[in-house]
Amino acid sequence: MKRKVTAVFDIGKTNKKFFLFDEDFQEVYREYARFESIEDEDGYPTENLGKLQNWLKKLFHRILEAEEFDVKAINFSSYGASFVHLDENGEALTPLYNYTKPIEEDLINSFYKKYGPELEFTRQTGSSKEGLLNSGMQLYWLKHTKPEVFKKIKFSLHLPQYLSYIFTGIPLSEYTSIGCHTALWDYNKKDYHQWVYKEEIHKILPPIVSTETSINMNYNGKRIKIGVGIHDSSAALLPYVRSLTEPFVLVSTGTWSIALNPFTSSELTTVEVTNNCINYMRINGKQVKASRLFLGNEYKIQVKKLSEMYQVSEDYHKTVQFDEDAYYEITKEFEHLFKWESIKNDIELTATELPYDTFEDAYHHLMIELVKLQVQSIETAKGDDQITKLYVDGGFSDNDVYIKLLSHYLRNMELRTTDASLGSALGAAISISDTQLNSKFLKKNYSLKKHVPLIIK
Repeated sequence: MKRKVTAVFDIGKTNKKFFLFDEDFQEVYREYARFESIEDEDGYPTENLGKLQNWLKKLFHRILEAEEFDVKAINFSSYGASFVHLDENGEALTPLYNYTKPIEEDLINSFYKKYGPELEFTRQTGSSKEGLLNSGMQLYWLKHTKPEVFKKIKFSLHLPQYLSYIFTGIPLSEYTSIGCHTALWDYNKKDYHQWVYKEEIHKILPPIVSTETSINMNYNGKRIKIGVGIHDSSAALLPYVRSLTEPFVLVSTGTWSIALNPFTSSELTTVEVTNNCINYMRINGKQVKASRLFLGNEYKIQVKKLSEMYQVSEDYHKTVQFDEDAYYEITKEFEHLFKWESIKNDIELTATELPYDTFEDAYHHLMIELVKLQVQSIETAKGDDQITKLYVDGGFSDNDVYIKLLSHYLRNMELRTTDASLGSALGAAISISDTQLNSKFLKKNYSLKKHVPLIIK
């Protein structure tokens, strides 16, 4: 008997992943691919849309014909800040412009001169000034620098919705893609920002539907439920939102450490904006307060330097366990010693000078400084909301020193770690499912672990 499954394409900038989940959301199949990037008309690297589309279709057709699986639904999660612009024939008009592509500073400044001031605009849209990482800026850029191309656009689809469009042919917009640092949405008005209407951008943005929307279609002779796609960060948050009853903050760690508060009851303040706090969006259109810290990037830089300084292997840091005695000695007369390379800090040092004889002591000092920044970031996301539950997933969830310090400094919160390696893919599957989740879901699917604060002398 064939196994009933939900298929998910989880498209990252580097890895393209495909998963099948059974009715209990257990992974039963996976497949990965990578494609060499191509160049846009300015020679800037970008996604190979043609190869991606061919891979999606060929793989899905092969799975549909497989003897062991009965595909009932398919959905798509992907990175945000990326548009595919379609002409009147439904064909892509331009390359998928890379959100790291630099654009003219004069153009960006002219935008904020028209629709700013910048701080207030950031507060309204939950999107700080970040060039093409604000996907709305791409539409403004196209309109004002490539007007002949812009005139030919019938619809502009965020990448998750374009992936869905490949299978349905129906152009749609949905909340999580609109709400992720796009500079398109006014969180106060709960509608597109006034600039979108003044520039007549709204005319090429398809109708907005709920992220939980699915389209029942006859696809290659088979009845399948096809989702409209979801932004990957919102997808990763969804299993927590669906399975937990009490408010929480989720810290998703990696190159960026993002503290997500999906239960915020207040609009962004100018202070939060200046502290690198922006908004993401839940599948129902509600805001998620997101405080960002370049933690993993700074960690990588500093650990490499420490490895060279103390002449240990580059992987040695992975073996270091929390040492109470080291913590006690270091914090007796604690002072900031590390010169940050990628994080702004109030204390600016000209160089890193360390008084320690061992890598372990220097590493503990580094982690104390980084975790103190992490605590500030979490407090910013939490704001005035009464939240006592804290979840950590991603790369730092199994870093013993990080977790013990975080648990110690946030003793008023219950800290749990999860292994959410399937986070965004699983979230995409859940978003189009009618299944009710409960608190046991995280324990069963995410290796949930509770951490008790240390009793430090």
